[in-house]
Amino acid sequence: MTFMSIVFRDLLKKVGSGNHTGESLNRVEAATATKMMFLGEATPAQIGAFLIAHRIKRPTGEELAGMLDAFDELGPKLQPISSQRPVIVFGIPYDGRTRTAPISPVTALLLSAVGQPVVMHGGDRLPTKYGLPLTEIWQGLGVNWTTLSLEKTQEVFAQTGIGFVYTPRHFPLTNSIWEYRDQLGKRPPLATMELIWCPYAGDTHVIAGYVHPPTEGMLQVALELRGVTKFTLVKGLEGSCDLPRDRTAIISLSSISPELERVFLSPHDYGFTTKNVPLGSTEELLTQIQDVIAGKSSELQQTALWNGGFYLWRSGICADMRSGIAKAEELLNSGVVAAKLQELIQVVNSLSENLLTIT
Repeated sequence: MTFMSIVFRDLLKKVGSGNHTGESLNRVEAATATKMMFLGEATPAQIGAFLIAHRIKRPTGEELAGMLDAFDELGPKLQPISSQRPVIVFGIPYDGRTRTAPISPVTALLLSAVGQPVVMHGGDRLPTKYGLPLTEIWQGLGVNWTTLSLEKTQEVFAQTGIGFVYTPRHFPLTNSIWEYRDQLGKRPPLATMELIWCPYAGDTHVIAGYVHPPTEGMLQVALELRGVTKFTLVKGLEGSCDLPRDRTAIISLSSISPELERVFLSPHDYGFTTKNVPLGSTEELLTQIQDVIAGKSSELQQTALWNGGFYLWRSGICADMRSGIAKAEELLNSGVVAAKLQELIQVVNSLSENLLTIT
């Protein structure tokens, strides 16, 4: 064994020793373990063992903060742009959606159309769900983020207020870990950490989805340890930031007090039917989204208004939910969101053509 793999073995023993003798890592140790896995300094056997042992143990907020420290050191960041508001960074599970129709690309277009910049991040179809990823939805709408370098993505972000950090290209160190995640068949704690990763170097508002209630507390501790003062945590559809319509939306907001501010939003109270739109084929979804952007009435439009209204309110553009919903409807019906999509397509295509010319 190499010296580095011996070091990693000690960290593995700490998290993998069982209920009675196992311990959580401190922040520095968690950062060290993460870097050693991504840099290939741990052996394949050690990496697989660590990922599954850490999942069984369950991560702590301090460990997630350490993992984020490692991502800050190793990973990319979009640089600050001129903005009157903190940039929203949406954290959505990388392994995509399989049951319910996603609406976050429409939410991003809607927000950016009124001057609220948005950053998203993710990859292709990935384990464990291999669900529909954001990249495929954007591609179907005419926006191909996957061909752009980080520098070109920065230009798109500065011009349009929407950026997408495509990890297979912009953070290739992460690629080696996906095979482990596929073979293990379960999401390791890295998947939780990704929800609150912030690949933006300026003032941010981190918005993350989650499924299981204990995750909320982990995310809160990690964000606070990292000095993030503005965040929103959503018990969303399939762990995303999309608000559900089949139940009351449970949302936690950062506040100046140690306790999170709780918001409970019932779709019924705002005139929405209480059902989620199921996810059919990708082609069906793209048609539905294009209809929403064109201002056509549909069930998915109701989901767009429900989410758009909340995020317009939460970002401070609208004073409350009802005015946010009305504003979202106005933006969709007036063609403002459609115009933002066309602007984004044109900018991405022009930079992609320039890239091809240079290469």
